Amino acid sequence: MITIKEVTTKKELKDFILFSFDLFKGNDAWVAPLISEEMETFDNQKNPNLKNCDVKLLLAYKNNKIVGKVAAIINRIEVESLGKKKTRFGWFDVIDDIEVTRALLDEVSKFGQEKGMDHIEGPLGFSNLDKVGVLIEGFDQLSTAISWYSMPYYKEHFEKLGFKQEKIWQETIFSFDNVNADAYLRASNLIEKRYDIKVKNFTKTSEILPYVDGMFQLFNDTYSKLDSFVAVTPEQIDNIKSKFIKFINPEYIKFILDKENNILAFAIVMPNFAQALQKANGRLFPFGWWHILDAKKNSKEAVFYLIGVTPEYQNKGITALIMAEYYKVFKEKGIKTCISTPELVENHAIHNLWKNFDPKINKMRATYYKEI
Repeated sequence: MITIKEVTTKKELKDFILFSFDLFKGNDAWVAPLISEEMETFDNQKNPNLKNCDVKLLLAYKNNKIVGKVAAIINRIEVESLGKKKTRFGWFDVIDDIEVTRALLDEVSKFGQEKGMDHIEGPLGFSNLDKVGVLIEGFDQLSTAISWYSMPYYKEHFEKLGFKQEKIWQETIFSFDNVNADAYLRASNLIEKRYDIKVKNFTKTSEILPYVDGMFQLFNDTYSKLDSFVAVTPEQIDNIKSKFIKFINPEYIKFILDKENNILAFAIVMPNFAQALQKANGRLFPFGWWHILDAKKNSKEAVFYLIGVTPEYQNKGITALIMAEYYKVFKEKGIKTCISTPELVENHAIHNLWKNFDPKINKMRATYYKEI
């Protein structure tokens, strides 16, 4: 018999988090999150996303053992601003038993119905900056710190239960050794002169902070046309400033400014923390912090996280200027491999960024949808 129980205590929350560690133990493609970070993710006092969301965490038990988990989420900003009566589900992990998946998603559906929603979709986090999708290809590929890993049977369960694919993302990887940057380097000087713009580079995290608010305003403007986009709130921006900017090498953040110092474009790249997090196995102490610090300083892999270009400059070659700057930094740092985070398959503008890098699609992921 399968029993579904809502998480209501700190111990149950830790059980919710640690279930994934048990499920993926020995899986070389899975990247363990930091347990402390996951605990804070579901802390109303520490995660500003929760101020705008109704959330219910659910655990599935069979023979008194945890066999699955899911977070049911209603993002009230999304419902109100986009008019979509959507219940998100995320942090979904389960054993290979379709009845467990059915029981968990039935509870998500009930939660949504009680709140007046008409469909569920997932896996999704609280916002557009969270992890997204279930793997549909690339199960043997190492995950990243900012994406979920999933077993092949997840998508099979969804499809057998009548869910349909809603959005599809691709992830790519390419060797930096094969990059021919001549086109970028030639174009960058011409573009700077033609539009009277300049690159803003950084050497200290403290130098970046004054630009973060403007960066996310541009992010909101850049992606606002996507029908699934929910704007980043000021509270979320403050949280990013205090918690995450420090983990990014200052030289991996680039801004393009006009002559009045307005932000026209930005890009954020991170060292690849995947192997470091695998070694940490969810814990900063005693040695997890050292592995993460070592990756920040010495990783030879870079993960492209975010890029935004103000709409009026999106077709003026400004990305060539950004890529030329990264070429200089990566060459100096000895970066060997570049990895893109999930990109919607219909977002051809972002795919064109990599066209001169001979990218290879190594993972595909999707969200699944069902009316309730």
